[in-house]
Amino acid sequence: MRIDLVTIFPRLCDGPLGEGIVRRAIERRIVDVRVHDLREFTADRHRSVDDVSYGGGPGMVFKPEPLFRAVEAISGDGPIDAVILMSPQGRAFTQREARRLAGLAHVVLLCGRYEGVDDRVRSALATEELSIGDYVLSGGELPALVVVDAVVRLLPGAVGDDASVEVDSFSRGLLDYPHFTRPAEFRGMCVPDVLLSGNHAAIRRWRKQQALARTLALRPDLMPAAELDDEEREILRALMDERGAEHERD
Repeated sequence: MRIDLVTIFPRLCDGPLGEGIVRRAIERRIVDVRVHDLREFTADRHRSVDDVSYGGGPGMVFKPEPLFRAVEAISGDGPIDAVILMSPQGRAFTQREARRLAGLAHVVLLCGRYEGVDDRVRSALATEELSIGDYVLSGGELPALVVVDAVVRLLPGAVGDDASVEVDSFSRGLLDYPHFTRPAEFRGMCVPDVLLSGNHAAIRRWRKQQALARTLALRPDLMPAAELDDEEREILRALMDERGAEHERD
């Protein structure tokens, strides 16, 4: 897979791309991540990427020419499957979106700044827009790097234990179950007995119950789209019955 980031601050990308899973995936050639300085695609001696907004108003707006030139230059290396503008008005980036993007061969991420980008970039250049949340950041670099990290870890071989990716939070629409390691007792807090029992069937069921209970308590909005097996649906019914009984007692 190849991912291109277009930004005016390429050094912002150095740290996240140079550490951890993403760095190892790049070194193993599982993914090819390229960072492009938008100013390299300007035509004036000042290397201007922005200008004032027509109609007035505060802030500067990214000009369309450099972004179009950047994507056209990148496309010279081969077909692009998606040109994504990181934007607060974009569709919410979720684990499902990460899986979708991980199935593509070539993705370009456009990192906006300032007051935004010329709308012709959105309507005629970007094939889609994505947002990582309802809050304001200084630019699209951090959101783009979030997308890169979430997508790369889904590529075969990127994570040492592929099975661990399958049980990550949100992999099937649920939050993760609690994790414990040595020591078994720490400052009076003990690891649940079931995890020390060696009973793998009981441990599996406990983990499912904990993931469902945690999701119900903390992110009930995830439940309608969660992918549950028969055992989890049975556990969920029991949890809902228990909740109903508690409400009646209250």
